[in-house]
Amino acid sequence: MSGVVSVMVVDDSAVVRQVLSDIITHTPGLRLLGVAPDPLYALEKMQREWPDVIVLDVEMPRMDGITFLRKIMAERPTPVVICSSLTEKGADTTIQALSAGAVEIIVKPKVALKRFLEDSASELGQAIKAAAQARVSLIRTPVESLAKIPAKLNADAVLAAPSGPAMVQTTERIVAIGTSTGGTQALETVLTMLPRVAPGLVIVQHMPEKFTAAFATRLNSVCAIEVREACHNDRVIPGLALIAPGGRHLVLKRSGAYYHVDIVDGPPVSRHRPSVDVLFRSTAKAAGRNALGIIMTGMGDDGAAGLKEMLDAGARTVAQDEATCVVYGMPKEAVKRGAVQRTVPLGAIAGEICRDR
Repeated sequence: MSGVVSVMVVDDSAVVRQVLSDIITHTPGLRLLGVAPDPLYALEKMQREWPDVIVLDVEMPRMDGITFLRKIMAERPTPVVICSSLTEKGADTTIQALSAGAVEIIVKPKVALKRFLEDSASELGQAIKAAAQARVSLIRTPVESLAKIPAKLNADAVLAAPSGPAMVQTTERIVAIGTSTGGTQALETVLTMLPRVAPGLVIVQHMPEKFTAAFATRLNSVCAIEVREACHNDRVIPGLALIAPGGRHLVLKRSGAYYHVDIVDGPPVSRHRPSVDVLFRSTAKAAGRNALGIIMTGMGDDGAAGLKEMLDAGARTVAQDEATCVVYGMPKEAVKRGAVQRTVPLGAIAGEICRDR
């Protein structure tokens, strides 16, 4: 989307409405269309002029945010940024919102709310602009973490680059997947198509801390394979998908004939933690030709460098095509860098996972 992005803020907190209004008003490229304390009042305003992006709380009077979101996506699909509390209940509700079609998450704390939002003004503006680029018509019914923007580090900050060839090829195959905005829906599409005997998967979905556990639980409830948030030293085995926990990096390791994961701290890489580049680099080092790297819908370039390292180590590499991406950013950059062997639509990715080399 080009030009100025108009934004409607729907939140029952007067503090949130005030601070977000100030941020939007003072962010170049954004225009505040209006604010509303609940969805019904918002709908009245939106009939006069429809916004490009809606910033939406999930717990409100008269009509909850999930019901409102589903109504919007059914009647007039519009990019929605969920404004969610960093609590277990808030995480579960936010995963429902992402499943219903929301594309970004803004995390708000229970205490020092005004100060937090003011300190995060730049990140909030970027989240709204990222949402505006999402093609929500592709969502069947996506996240970026809003930590302070750090210097843009590469995977060297967490893991040394591959030195020499990885292990020789074995029968144990590893699939590494990286995705971001629009990825929650895309991952559900792919994982629900996999048979119970699928190869072991390691996954990075850009998502804030505490939300990944709820996301994995939801996927596990609808998939034939087992899906769970990764824990330190988990084995990577057929029929299991491990999702990197929000706020930490996921690193693939090999011990003898087996693969396992390490959950490690470290600075954000490509401005993300977990980072797709870290996962892909570790997969290149540990698995080499035994791996398949897949990069899917998302904003930015996280994963492009790591996917090239996987390709150079002998792995197969696949990108989701532009036509089926909610945001064609990460795959586009990987293609541009020569990291992608095959570009396929979303519906063909499960087949790529299941086929032999």
